[in-house]
Amino acid sequence: MSDNVHELKVKLYEIITKLNDLDTVEDFLKDLCTNKEIEQMAQRIRAAELIREGKTYNQIQEELDISSATIARVSQALKYGKGYKKFIK
Repeated sequence: MSDNVHELKVKLYEIITKLNDLDTVEDFLKDLCTNKEIEQMAQRIRAAELIREGKTYNQIQEELDISSATIARVSQALKYGKGYKKFIK
């Protein structure tokens, strides 16, 4: 990854840390992402919750209409990542 891309990502992370209420977060995400991208992120969070609850991939697919590949990525992130673990109990 080039230094420029890294710097851009850091800038994004810094901006996100300054979002301090739901309306501001919503406004920012609506400007930054498509509605579909926001929906997909929300589905991934819900999938993480369902995985933690012990639901099967089939049950999650039925509820959320997402691919098994996406569920698998979320599952891997829950096992080996750091982000979901901070918010999904």
